[in-house]
Amino acid sequence: MNLKSLILFCLVGFLKLNAQPTIKSPDGKLIVSVSISNGIPFYTVTYNEKSFIEKSPLGLKTNAGDFSSGLSLQADVKQNKIDETYQLRNIKQSNVHYIANEAIFSFTKDNASVLDVVFRVSNNNVAFKYKLYPQKETLSGVVQEEVSGFLLPKGTTTFLCPQSNPMTGFARTAPSYETSYTLDDAVGKNGLGNGYTFPCLFKVNNSGWVLISETGVDSGYCASRLIGHENGLYTIGFPMPGENNGNGTTAPGISLTGETPWRTITIGETLAPIVETTVPFDLVKPKYKASKEYRYTKGTWSWIIKMDDNTTFPVQKQYIDFSASMGYETVLVDALWDTQIGREKIAELAAYGAQKGVGLYLWYNSNGYWNDAPQGPRGLMDNAAIRRREMAWMNSIGIKGIKVDFFGGDKQVTMKLYEDILTDANDFGIMVIFHGCTLPRGWERMYPNFASSEAVLASENLHFGQQSCDNEAVNAATHTFIRNTVGSMDFGGSALNKFYNSDNIANKGSKRMTSDVFALATSVLFQSGVQHFALAPNNLHDAPDWAIKFMKEVSTVWDEVRFLDGYPGRYVLLARRKGAKWYIAGINAENKTLRTKLKLDMFSSGTAVNSYTDDDQLNGKVNALKINKNKEVEIKIPRNGGIVIIN
Repeated sequence: MNLKSLILFCLVGFLKLNAQPTIKSPDGKLIVSVSISNGIPFYTVTYNEKSFIEKSPLGLKTNAGDFSSGLSLQADVKQNKIDETYQLRNIKQSNVHYIANEAIFSFTKDNASVLDVVFRVSNNNVAFKYKLYPQKETLSGVVQEEVSGFLLPKGTTTFLCPQSNPMTGFARTAPSYETSYTLDDAVGKNGLGNGYTFPCLFKVNNSGWVLISETGVDSGYCASRLIGHENGLYTIGFPMPGENNGNGTTAPGISLTGETPWRTITIGETLAPIVETTVPFDLVKPKYKASKEYRYTKGTWSWIIKMDDNTTFPVQKQYIDFSASMGYETVLVDALWDTQIGREKIAELAAYGAQKGVGLYLWYNSNGYWNDAPQGPRGLMDNAAIRRREMAWMNSIGIKGIKVDFFGGDKQVTMKLYEDILTDANDFGIMVIFHGCTLPRGWERMYPNFASSEAVLASENLHFGQQSCDNEAVNAATHTFIRNTVGSMDFGGSALNKFYNSDNIANKGSKRMTSDVFALATSVLFQSGVQHFALAPNNLHDAPDWAIKFMKEVSTVWDEVRFLDGYPGRYVLLARRKGAKWYIAGINAENKTLRTKLKLDMFSSGTAVNSYTDDDQLNGKVNALKINKNKEVEIKIPRNGGIVIIN
């Protein structure tokens, strides 16, 4: 070998020795690189050769050892190809084809295997989790801290929901993911001092967008949040000690060998991958079989308009009749039914509803030792024996579902309560909505009878204060890009009352500032497999006929979603498909009329469509039109207005 060849050989060997292990998406655009520096593991993420996650730490600290430093990365990186199809009946996309590349990076400490970091990279999505190994004879452990970080590039702006202080808010029920988002804010902050609730959206300069969240959380771990630091670094934070009245540990216990939930990063040069992602569901599997075929339904509820005093037999019977007239299949009977209606009368209501083809959802307080909420029924959901006896009674009278409220924490013990309620309810064929609660983390696929979760400043706030009504459009144009991208959102909206009071009387209670077309649009924009809309019986005669007809026909489950245009907090335009029918929906929160041109490739030239639009005074109307040969439509939406186009 001559000198030149020897130098080249040595150079190639040196480069291989120092090369960072990488894993790429199937299309090759998204690249994760893993490295180790002075015993500390790091990773980076690029998309189209642009940096989206800069050098960020990995690792765990446990009672069995500190596995965030002093580590060695093994040279052998196991690679797998993931190619799966599955059905997702209740959110975003009914048939999913998940293709990803998987790499397992193994780390040792003092010559012993301590953990693997498992990365999966699909087009536009990165996910990672940890696999912990036993140390000596230790078969159980406690994860005291997760040092996983996400370092955003300089100049990134944020769209985040601050975590509230524990044991604050109504009846000391916080945190429940119900604080207002900060929009277009700078990095380097930490919310109210407690970090931020998932999901978390970031705009990376002019490069694109990053959505960070987690999925696969169940009774085997706690739920987490992001803690903000200086210079754009965010790290995983476990629950606060004060959550759930101080009961339960903040650090999750884990069997060894054991795995953590997945951390997810969705990246796009536009918002389309953020809005359309299915990664929260791609990474999980059903935990049990459905005890029956569950139905995802539309329904009504009196509480949002009429409040506590009207959870009475006559009013609920009226709402059963109203749901039947709308072609809806359910009514949600809210808090205080146990004292203001009673069990015998609930059974009578259930029988009456069954004759009309309308089933009941019943509200329950989660209770136990963690909140002061006085509303009943109390003390029935936190004890397995009592809970199962209650569910057996519900099953015997034909109750379709329950809405369980006021959880107030993300500790592992609380995650176990969520799972226990779901698994017990499945035994009795009951669907479950959670309220005053945490974010669902892949639960649409994990739990077959999971219906929806609130985890957002929902419609009740529109009733409680005019400020929420004034900000309704801004919030609606935010949730589509953040909260609702990763899980079902039990918002309970689409009100057609002009005023939030039982008789729709002018100047009584808060005033809705948005249009009727806006209300129709949010029924499409906000997704939840089970929807209880804020409609009222008076709407049959005081709302436009075209609005009532639309609300009778709109779906709650969809086969496909497509992002069309928008910006968080300003405006949104997207499309959802059910069968062969497309709904193009949009709203505008800006202080000026939105004028834009949309390309609607889902329609053929000449397709007849109905267009629901607002004039400058927010008076709605319906026009029939045909899609032109360019498949383009001129869009005009006034502030607080909306648009819907359906074929």
